[in-house]
Amino acid sequence: MGMAIVAISRQIAALGDEIAAIAAEKLGYVFIRRDELEKRIVQHGFPAEKLGKYDEKKPGFFAALVKDRDEYLHYLQTAVLEAASENNCVLIGRGSYIILEDVPNVVSFRLVAKDSVRLERLENEFACTKKQAQQKLDESDKNRSGFHKSFFDVDIADSTYFHFVLNTGLIGADEGGAFIADFVKSHISSERDALGAEKIKTLLAAQRLVNTLVFTHKVNIEFLHAVIDGKTIVLQGVADSSAVVEQAVALSKKEMPGYDVKSCVSIVQDFKAHPK
Repeated sequence: MGMAIVAISRQIAALGDEIAAIAAEKLGYVFIRRDELEKRIVQHGFPAEKLGKYDEKKPGFFAALVKDRDEYLHYLQTAVLEAASENNCVLIGRGSYIILEDVPNVVSFRLVAKDSVRLERLENEFACTKKQAQQKLDESDKNRSGFHKSFFDVDIADSTYFHFVLNTGLIGADEGGAFIADFVKSHISSERDALGAEKIKTLLAAQRLVNTLVFTHKVNIEFLHAVIDGKTIVLQGVADSSAVVEQAVALSKKEMPGYDVKSCVSIVQDFKAHPK
């Protein structure tokens, strides 16, 4: 039997953690909670005190302009890919289903419920008024939607990213967890597993190259992204001079000997890359 990675996206008060924990237990998988991912992001070097700014929220206008935003995304992608490379895990939140979208052995689920159901759950959980529950719900929905739009340009309501969307107003936590575990068992195969492991290895190598360019060599390219296809590496992003791009290509060749490195980086003369 193959191995799989389960990526779960959830609305607030849609039994996300409960269902993820039950599915992980039934599968014998590791459940990587949000705080575990946060810990990994900080271990990689992202300042803990800045986490709150990007904690599944839409970054404020100024936060979106500074280099922290790019750094956060690089660390987040590294943490998710490294967790996935350990295989047999359940990841929740943080856009992990988008980061792992092209990985063949990833199975993605979205957990939702009607507002009325979620409001009742929030009122019970926090012993608060309906009005306070509504504020929590609105704020969370807005933040999670903004986070996905800002970092991944994805509409969180787009259900085409998922194998299944489960309405937890109609099914309970046990049923939801069992459904996910049963589907994963029937869906995985050793062939998918092998392809998935290979894909994650490639994505992780590309992300680590980006991290080296950005954090070690301080290459000033905004939105830097690397794609590895066979023995070719393509760099993408926005820079303000061709010299910076040439430096990035030369460094990439040095870091990844044996690979052909090409640039698709846009050069915008008046583009002011953020101060390092």
